[in-house]
Amino acid sequence: MSTYFRNTARNYTDVTITDEGINTDEFLQATEGLVGIFDLFGGVFAVVQSDMNGNIKKIRDRYLQNPIANSTLQKLVQGELAEKKKTATEGLLWLTRGLDFTLQSLERSEANPGEELSVSFNKGYENTLRPHHSFVVRPVFSLAMKSCPYRGAFYEKLGSDQELVKQDLSAYLAGLRRIVTGTQAYYITNSIKL
Repeated sequence: MSTYFRNTARNYTDVTITDEGINTDEFLQATEGLVGIFDLFGGVFAVVQSDMNGNIKKIRDRYLQNPIANSTLQKLVQGELAEKKKTATEGLLWLTRGLDFTLQSLERSEANPGEELSVSFNKGYENTLRPHHSFVVRPVFSLAMKSCPYRGAFYEKLGSDQELVKQDLSAYLAGLRRIVTGTQAYYITNSIKL
């Protein structure tokens, strides 16, 4: 038996975090796997996927300029800011917001098994991305939240053994929480505001 989380190139639980920060390449691999989860929603989350993929590209482009100097997300941001640039730094900020949206939505869904995904994702959006979106963008996301698949159909797509899905989702979200809180703390501690 397998689940969606076992079939991604890298799981957030396997992303290395050291005193120097979060491994950039491993983070990007895990995040591409997370973006792929929105394929299970159908086309309604295309705007979310496009935004997240654009931010992944900004970070990857910076990383590939010098993989050793940019080996951690923290080094990548420090190096970019030292050069008075902010493309990848801003991309990481927005990507972290998107990851937090996904994290909070799926955690809420996990904690409320009787709640449909549209409710969980709407609450996740309100708590994370909505405060940063303009009045023009909010209706696009609102429509996507209302178009979430039914909970049962989505969870079935994650894997046929629902106990294993629950176990793997819980571990996956714990790994993702580590990444999101670590990145958010870095931006706050270093007073990085864009």
